[in-house]
Amino acid sequence: GDGIARVYGLSEIQAGEMVEFASGVKGIALNLENENVGIVVFGSDTAIKEGDLVKRTGSIVDVPAGKAMLGRVVDGLGVPIDGKGALSDHERRRVEVKAPGIIERKSVHEPMQTGLKAVDSLVPIGRGQRELIIGDRQTGKTAIAIDTILNQKQMNSRGTNESETLYCVYVAIGQKRSTVAQLVQILSEANALEYSILVAATASDPAPLQFLAPYSGCAMGEYFRDNGMHALIIYDDLSKQAVAYRQMSLLLRRPPGREAFPGDVFYLHSRLLERAAKRSDQTGAGSLTALPVIETQAGDVSAYIPTNVISITDGQICLETELFYRGIRPAINVGLSVSRVGSAAQLKAMKQVCGSSKLELAQYREVAAFAQFGSDLDAATQALLNRGARLTEVPKQPQ
Repeated sequence: GDGIARVYGLSEIQAGEMVEFASGVKGIALNLENENVGIVVFGSDTAIKEGDLVKRTGSIVDVPAGKAMLGRVVDGLGVPIDGKGALSDHERRRVEVKAPGIIERKSVHEPMQTGLKAVDSLVPIGRGQRELIIGDRQTGKTAIAIDTILNQKQMNSRGTNESETLYCVYVAIGQKRSTVAQLVQILSEANALEYSILVAATASDPAPLQFLAPYSGCAMGEYFRDNGMHALIIYDDLSKQAVAYRQMSLLLRRPPGREAFPGDVFYLHSRLLERAAKRSDQTGAGSLTALPVIETQAGDVSAYIPTNVISITDGQICLETELFYRGIRPAINVGLSVSRVGSAAQLKAMKQVCGSSKLELAQYREVAAFAQFGSDLDAATQALLNRGARLTEVPKQPQ
């Protein structure tokens, strides 16, 4: 009952190939051993029994992609779960493909507006960038991601120009079904579903689907990237994907490493996030921007998965519980948040207005801690404190 099947006799099978069980349930071959194949099952394993026949499909896992997907909610294999019928004309794309090479890329130079003053001014994001959103539970990580999707509404409705439009893919990994339903409602009320695709692998779905969903969503986003369009993909959240992958790996008896994660958990995330890129003009100039979300435990940014993903991404937005409860929302810790490539993509007007504000805010946070002890402060420090207090108020926004 753990979603793993040991199958004998499939001698010619490829790694990552889809198989079909007698009950109609699909699976993927992950472990190729001398006498058997370790297969993870996508779906309920209750109908599978010992001695069943297992067929090879001859194809590597693929999902539907294309504009027909917009406005739909699908599971980790791209099967619609929103009750709106089958998908219309679409193409199929492999879930696992290599990221674009160095020659096919271009440095990030176009802004991707989130609509949050704190993000767009202090940690700007460009099209083709990967910016991590990291924080404890209930600090507003998903709120930043959803606000970004909603903010594309006025940009997308303004013009019919394909180079302006930003399509959004939201991948929900291991979340409650009620949360996903609530999200669908928020997006449809704001008419934001028309340019969005939702991929949902909820907490009740088997671990293999939670592991696969980010790759499926990425393949759907790559359709836009490779056809000269722009897309944004949100993985919410990759901590749960790592946990699902750990569960699968341990059941397949792969040797555990740090925090019982398998040795290739870094590669799990790096091969996913490297697929977000800004393509060169010769290859269509499309882009895929990624906003992965990581949940920390008690603000520990130096745990295994957070450090891995921080090292892969082009910057991070750190959210803190303390700031959240002090009413500073979005609760961004300015000192820890950086954008490594976004400043090149920031609008000139925005850059002029808030060039030094990030530094001033960071200095204010440091000075404010000392200012509590002594009352006799010099004029420069007092001016910094007054300015910092105002600068803290400016980027506040209801979420």
